[in-house]
Amino acid sequence: MINIYVGNLPYDVKNEELRDTFEEFGDVDSAEIIIDRRTRRSRGYGFVEMVDEEAGLRAIELLNGSDYMGRELRVDESQPREQKTERPRTNHRSHRNSRTSKGTGSGGLLGFVKKIFG
Repeated sequence: MINIYVGNLPYDVKNEELRDTFEEFGDVDSAEIIIDRRTRRSRGYGFVEMVDEEAGLRAIELLNGSDYMGRELRVDESQPREQKTERPRTNHRSHRNSRTSKGTGSGGLLGFVKKIFG
């Protein structure tokens, strides 16, 4: 079994069309376009699970960079979630506040008042 990432898909492609494209290379267990929860529209990428790893690798090799309905596909073996590197999330608001609320007197309303009244 091989899980394949398919990116740069046209936004109107359906799961069945994605499945049909990969079935030319072998048995497809599943094909799913990822949908944005808020807009309920395609996010432009999806995943295909193929039964035979060799067939999946052949599909990756032949479809990556190919034209699909006017768009150049990005096709690669999908990485399991736990192997992906995650960027640390920063809370920009608290970061900004930590700069201005230090005892330097240079930020925010308190800093302004200190500048005026010494």
